[in-house]
Amino acid sequence: MLDPASLIPSLIKSVISLFIIVDPFGNIPIFIGLTEGISGEKRRKIFNVATVTGFILLLLFAMTGREILRIFGITIESFMIAGGILLLIIAIRILIMGGWEEKRLTPESVGVVPIAVPLLVGPGAITTTILNLQEFGILLTVISVIIVFTIVWVILRYIELIYKILGKSGAIVIARVMALLIAAIAIQYIINGLQSWPDNL
Repeated sequence: MLDPASLIPSLIKSVISLFIIVDPFGNIPIFIGLTEGISGEKRRKIFNVATVTGFILLLLFAMTGREILRIFGITIESFMIAGGILLLIIAIRILIMGGWEEKRLTPESVGVVPIAVPLLVGPGAITTTILNLQEFGILLTVISVIIVFTIVWVILRYIELIYKILGKSGAIVIARVMALLIAAIAIQYIINGLQSWPDNL
């Protein structure tokens, strides 16, 4: 159980790690591209669907992450190593390719796939949520999911204004910086998993 004095620092750490992985700022150019030519009202509806879908999915993993691992007989150390490798691949892909490449989809489906999944709630976000659950407990993990997706909703609500302020180059720079942070978090997960693994064999 966390010491009450460490609750705020732990919550901040949980929120920051999840926000970096969800990366709404870095995905802004992709969100704009996927909804290009769609009216403002329909675009807002798409982003609302994406936010609600992503929030529910991540909240589900936050509340049932331990049970999911237990059902499949997966140790947290193994999950940390596998999740770290996956996050590292995602970071490298963003650094080299600039993000996800998705085929044009209908407006009806684009809110769920690919915006909610896998852009907002992908393997990295799921991994981070389960690891936060292990490290900080269910209460802080659920609160961090709520805070992060509240921020995501605000960003998507004003996405056009934010995109104009950042510009295409600014959004790309943010995406690359976030990718570097994701890579660093991924390597730390792998190191932590390897350090703890022999003790649980």
